[in-house]
Amino acid sequence: MRGGVATGCIEALMCLGDKPEMAYKSHRDWLASRGFGTTADYVEAACKVAFEGKMLPHTNAGILSQEEMERLRPWNASMGLMLENVSPRLRERGMPHYHAPDKDPEVRLRMHREAGESKIPFTTGLLLGIGENEDERIDSLLAIRELQERYGHIQEVIMQPFHPKPSIKMRAASSMRDEEVAGWVALSRLMLGPQMNIQAPPNLARKMLELLLRSGLNDWGGVSPVTLDFINPEAPWPTLRVLRERTEAAGQRLLERLPVYPEFIVASIRESKDGLPGSQSDSKSDFFDPQMRVALPRFATDEGYARPNVHQSGEEAA
Repeated sequence: MRGGVATGCIEALMCLGDKPEMAYKSHRDWLASRGFGTTADYVEAACKVAFEGKMLPHTNAGILSQEEMERLRPWNASMGLMLENVSPRLRERGMPHYHAPDKDPEVRLRMHREAGESKIPFTTGLLLGIGENEDERIDSLLAIRELQERYGHIQEVIMQPFHPKPSIKMRAASSMRDEEVAGWVALSRLMLGPQMNIQAPPNLARKMLELLLRSGLNDWGGVSPVTLDFINPEAPWPTLRVLRERTEAAGQRLLERLPVYPEFIVASIRESKDGLPGSQSDSKSDFFDPQMRVALPRFATDEGYARPNVHQSGEEAA
C-alpha cells in the first residue's frame, strides 16, 4: 500500500477467488491464526487499512452475500464481479464451469441484483472465448442491460478475452482473435448505449489499442506501476507514457479516474456542496456510505476525475 501511495496510485484492488476457506484447511487455519473467521472478514479489515492509508478500495472477491457487501460498503468506493456469461450450458459436464458452483449464472446474477438493492457502484463484464456461442454473449449483454435499467448501479462493463495458461485444463484453447474482441466491444457499445462505460484490458490487446478505441471503448481499466496483472501475469501492462501517446494519437484524451466513475462522484459532490439530497433524476448521489461520500471530494475534481498529485498535495482520505 505504501508503494502505491508513493507512486501516486489511488485504487487498492482487492481481487481474489471465491471463499478459499471452504476448500483449503490451511487457509482456514491462516485466517484463524489472525483472528478472522472468513475471508470476507479479512477483506473488510484490509479495506479499512487501505482507506485509512489514503487509498480507495475496490473489492472483487468472488461471490459475496448481501450482508458481506453491506459490511464492505463503508470502506469501498465500488465493488464488482464478472458476470462472465449467463448460459447454464457452460456448467454442463465437459464444459469449463462444470466443477465451479460459484460460476452458476443465477448465483452471479443474484449478487448483481443484491449489489443494486444495496446501491453499490458495480463493475461487471463478459469473459470472451470460454466455449460460449454468440447468442449466449448477446443474452449476457441483455442481462447486464436489464440490471442497469432496474438498479442504475452498473458503472462499467469489461469485455475481457480469455487467455489460456499452461497450468489450467483449458490450456489448449485458442484465444479470441483481436479483431473479434473489437467487434464485441462495438456490439456492447450499441447494446448498452452511449452512457455505459466499456472497458477492455490494454495488456491483453497491446497491438490493437487504436482499433479498440474506434470500436467504442472509453476506458482502459487499472494500469499499475507497482504490481503485475495477477490474473494474466504473462501480459505486462503498457506504460502510462505509451498508453497516453497511443490514446492521443487515436484522437482521444487519457484521464485518470477513481475506482468509481465520474457520473457517480459528480452527483455526490453536488449534493455535498448544495446540502440537498439528489433529485430522483440524479439518483446516483446516494450510492455511497456517508464516510465514503465525505472522502471522495478529497480525491476527485469537480468533474469527478482523479485530482492531480493528490498524495503530494497533502490531501488525505480520512
